[in-house]
Amino acid sequence: MQLNFYIAATILLLVLMIAMIIHVLNYSGFDKKQKRWFVGTFALISFCALAELAVHCGYYDPSFKIPLTILTVLQFASAPCFAMLFAGALGLKHQREAVLTTLGVCLLIGIICAPFGWVFYFDDTGYHRGVAFLAYEVTYFGSLLYIVVALILVGRNFRHRDIATIVMVLTVIAAGILPMTLASLHIAYIAVGMAACLCYVFYNDLVQEDTREALLQNQRRMSSMQSQIISRLANLIESRDTETGGHVIRTSAYCKLLAEQARKEGLYEGQIDDAYIERLYTLAPIHDVGKILVSDKILRKPGRLTPEEFEEMKKHASLGGDIARNILQGIADETYLSTAYDIATYHHERYGGGGYPKGISGEGIPLSARIMAIADVFDALVSKRCYKEPMSVDEAFKTIAEEAGTHFDPKLVGLFLKNKELYAEINRSLADKEEPPHA
Repeated sequence: MQLNFYIAATILLLVLMIAMIIHVLNYSGFDKKQKRWFVGTFALISFCALAELAVHCGYYDPSFKIPLTILTVLQFASAPCFAMLFAGALGLKHQREAVLTTLGVCLLIGIICAPFGWVFYFDDTGYHRGVAFLAYEVTYFGSLLYIVVALILVGRNFRHRDIATIVMVLTVIAAGILPMTLASLHIAYIAVGMAACLCYVFYNDLVQEDTREALLQNQRRMSSMQSQIISRLANLIESRDTETGGHVIRTSAYCKLLAEQARKEGLYEGQIDDAYIERLYTLAPIHDVGKILVSDKILRKPGRLTPEEFEEMKKHASLGGDIARNILQGIADETYLSTAYDIATYHHERYGGGGYPKGISGEGIPLSARIMAIADVFDALVSKRCYKEPMSVDEAFKTIAEEAGTHFDPKLVGLFLKNKELYAEINRSLADKEEPPHA
């Protein structure tokens, strides 16, 4: 019964070690050096498990005494090296020297002790422990301590640690050593193999957690860069057109509120989520970024533009889309770039057609631009310009309502008019603000 257990357990361990080796060789997260360390670790465990089975399999012949003695000496010498090999795979330095030193010392001890049977010996009945078998046990406990210390040291190099995993490794290896020591049940390498897998998982968790944390930090840095660039672009627009500073602040707030209301009412389900609203709010200030390429003579003209001047002014939409995409290229993903492009390019399109720069209509106009169009026109109506006096809020709401379906998306206009007091409050509260509120 015990023999069948040894054979089955060893086969399972070998299958596990082979699976681990295949995984390591195919894992793109390791360089060649790390892969060699890991493969060496799992191969050594396999060798020791096979040697253990050969000695205790029950098929013994006295003529095998010398080869089994040599095999056991090699096993005794190489077993502690598992810890150093794994420490090398974890990235600790000088493990090659540690492996060679440990192997040399243990091999020397085995060669010296084997002829006298001090640690172990074989007679006509098979394998027996010697009076100094404690030396064999010490090597196991030494390996245990070494690998635990290595895990702790490696953990110090990472932001994330899992002490519970280290305790589990300690428990699993001890569960193999204690039965071997106290009950002559030779399952030490089963425990060592399981512990090696746990260590491997532990190390991968550390790497993955740190990679995830580094990615999040990088995303935060990129987001900060995007916000700074957008803020500076908005300031640049304001410096060109002194009457648009408060405009970009208020239109951002209008856009955010309208998008939130649309989501709440279930409009354009699947398009509007938290990320969409955040992008819309963040990017709204650059809807007029193309104006930085419009002549001051046109931009600050104290009166209505001539048809020729208006044609020049209209170019800011198509120019703005290209500017937004080019400036944010490389620090934003495609979704972010598309939203910036759509807002800057299409916010002067008309729902019923006839807008610019493309003349598209209906839901062919990107949703972000349709939201921006309402916010942009409403604020322009209620604001003083060099060419006009401000319109009252009530008159502005009436104008927006009249142009539902022609200039503006009628669904969005319905939401806008449903919450007139909220937009009027934004207009009042942000009338003299210079910085947009944070989302």
